[in-house]
Amino acid sequence: MRIAIGSDHAGFRGKEALKASLVAAGNQVEDVGTHSEESCDYTDFAIGVAERVASGKAERGIILCGTGIGSAIAANKVAGIRAALVHDGFTAEMSRRHNNANVLVMGARVLAEDRIRDLAKAWLETPFDGGRHERRIGKIAEYEKSC
Repeated sequence: MRIAIGSDHAGFRGKEALKASLVAAGNQVEDVGTHSEESCDYTDFAIGVAERVASGKAERGIILCGTGIGSAIAANKVAGIRAALVHDGFTAEMSRRHNNANVLVMGARVLAEDRIRDLAKAWLETPFDGGRHERRIGKIAEYEKSC
């Protein structure tokens, strides 16, 4: 799978650990930054990941920042993005099954690195259920076009 990944300074260590496990699992990973723990703006990397997914350059995106809140807000401003902030296995699974989330967002200051890897694995492996959920995703897409 082609995955775009990004983080701010708070998510840098988690991103680096996750990136290594994603590559080891055979994924193509594009790291849009940041590349250090020097203070930076999460918006730049959240939007960068989201734009790569929206354009089709990546099939999915993963973003890490301190809490994940700001990055989820920023990523969801990009048309076609359904970024889900997850914190446990249930939210990771349901974001895929019911919402067909194409960007995963996690808080590196609230989740341990092993938990981040586990949630990303579960999210990447969970399919979209389709059916009645497609109608709901379609309504979001239609609204987006009207804005």
